[in-house]
Amino acid sequence: MKPEESQDEVPAEAELEPLKRELAEEKKRYEEMLTRMKYLQADFDNYRKRMDKEMREAGESLARNLAAKLLVVQDELDLAARHAEGSKGDGELREGIAMVRRNLESALESVGVERIESVGRAFDPSVHEAVEKVQGTSPGEDVVVEELRPGFTFRGQLLRPSMVKVELATKAAKEEARASE
Repeated sequence: MKPEESQDEVPAEAELEPLKRELAEEKKRYEEMLTRMKYLQADFDNYRKRMDKEMREAGESLARNLAAKLLVVQDELDLAARHAEGSKGDGELREGIAMVRRNLESALESVGVERIESVGRAFDPSVHEAVEKVQGTSPGEDVVVEELRPGFTFRGQLLRPSMVKVELATKAAKEEARASE
């Protein structure tokens, strides 16, 4: 080795140390920026999911409210159909009302509104509203004998309970059922 070469290497090593420190600092800044970016991306993903959920819930709430309002229209159509059946004239009017009623029922079903079947079934206070009770003679459980106003669910949740007439089971049968428990 020449003496000149060894002197050149020493300054090169001395110049390299600040560059290595600067590179290490830049790597540290890069890692910090990358970490921040990952947090921001996670925050944005959470925000997007929350907004999607809120939009879905808002749409569901609007549809539920509209369905509830349309049930009032359906009740009025049912009343008009019953009134038209009692009159002797205009068969076209009855047919028209029936057609509008079927179309409304179909539209409600297409968005998830389902009628609650009541007559002949056991009384269930979670979906039935008893507006009249009559004493029955048969043992067992209380049974719906007449539906005064239909009830509906919207996508599996109660939209409106059925207003029903309930035949109460005999008390002796109820007391025996409680005693056997």
